[in-house]
Amino acid sequence: MKILRAEFIKSCETPEQLPGERLPEIAFVGRSNVGKSSLINSLLNRRRLAKISGTPGKTRFINYFRITTGDPRLRDFYLVDLPGYGYAKVSKSVRAQWGPMIQQYITERKQLCGLVQLVDARGIEAQDVSTYAWLQEIGQAPLIVTTKADKLGHRERRASQEGIRGALGLSQADAPIVYSSATHEGRDVLWNAIREMVARNG
Repeated sequence: MKILRAEFIKSCETPEQLPGERLPEIAFVGRSNVGKSSLINSLLNRRRLAKISGTPGKTRFINYFRITTGDPRLRDFYLVDLPGYGYAKVSKSVRAQWGPMIQQYITERKQLCGLVQLVDARGIEAQDVSTYAWLQEIGQAPLIVTTKADKLGHRERRASQEGIRGALGLSQADAPIVYSSATHEGRDVLWNAIREMVARNG
């Protein structure tokens, strides 16, 4: 995928702050330490577009990135970085705000074309499973992408994929996309999936 432009647009603390443009939106969600920022930078072939922090949970708002590609079927769209769930070291009041805001975005945002849920290839956790189940309940079918695949050997990777599929109840056809931000493995496959999500909702 040829990226012509990738720029950070804004951070939104409330639904009222979301962009008013009717561009397609692909949202990414995952645990606070799953490597979401690294994957976004890898996917967009940018080093520091999404800020990477040693402190999980730094993404506290809905962050918008406007992307322009050379693909006529996927010219302009928003990549949306949702706040991570998990052990983020933020106050209970801040965490309490995340749930309703994210739920409203996911259930009411008409521009939303697809959700990508990131799961650490080294092990799925209870919050990953509960988040996936919740998304299914509200009518979403997130695309599962396993991150940090480069940290596993071939046999470990196969066992990991089978474990994740089993925990989430995925069929062979819905097998997770394997991704490594270090080697960019899986980037073309994920781009193809994003293109299909936008086309289905276009």
